[in-house]
Amino acid sequence: MDISPPIAAPGSPEEARTQALAWLEGVLSGERDPWANLANAAAVLFGCLPDLNWAGFYLLRGGELVLGPFQGRPACVRIQLDRGVCGAAARTRSIQRVDDVLRFEGHIACDAASRSELVVPLMLGTRLLGVLDLDSPVPARFSEEDQMAMQQAAGLIVASCDWSLAAVDPAG
Repeated sequence: MDISPPIAAPGSPEEARTQALAWLEGVLSGERDPWANLANAAAVLFGCLPDLNWAGFYLLRGGELVLGPFQGRPACVRIQLDRGVCGAAARTRSIQRVDDVLRFEGHIACDAASRSELVVPLMLGTRLLGVLDLDSPVPARFSEEDQMAMQQAAGLIVASCDWSLAAVDPAG
């Protein structure tokens, strides 16, 4: 299978999600290194899903989220668990889907163009590894179907990696 993502996203949101998950399975197949898989996953999601200005990962290290592989503009390097949408997802270990980040108390504006955000915790059993973070310049960009697809994507990513190779908090 060609592992490079398509140049343009498919027509419908459902097609884009389906294609993203299929490409994700392809690039993760047979590879166990977390850094390689996270880098490819960020590229696939950014390339397949329309209307994103950032797609990537923050990993739990030293009790805070530290920037991992991503696609998009430069980002905040460290996020405390009591700040921002990513911090809320990590702290509560629950998905955060925010239609308007300007109305989210404590939002961290890494990119002033971002208007909506979807953050999915990366969980290995009860252990928090980090978060998958998607940002969009379009308000209310993320649907319930996007949320379910990205929860599935996070599960694929976590299962594909040998996390002993990554520098993440062991207690997460």
